[in-house]
Amino acid sequence: MHYYGRFRRSAIYPLLARINAYLVRWIRKKYKRLQGAHKAHRKLREITGRYPRLFAHWQWIASAWM
Repeated sequence: MHYYGRFRRSAIYPLLARINAYLVRWIRKKYKRLQGAHKAHRKLREITGRYPRLFAHWQWIASAWM
C-alpha cells in the first residue's frame, strides 16, 4: 500500500473498497442474521469504528466508513 499509494493514492482506493466488499460478503455468509446488505454494511462500519487498526487498509479509508 505504501509503494503504490505514494505515487497514485487515488488509484488504490477502488482496490481498498473491493477488499471491504469482500469483507461484507464474508459477514453476510458467516452470520445468517446479517444476510441483508444494509445490516452487513452497518456491522462492518461498527467494527471499523471499534477496531480501526484491525486491517491496515482501514487507516487509509476510515473516513469513507465513518
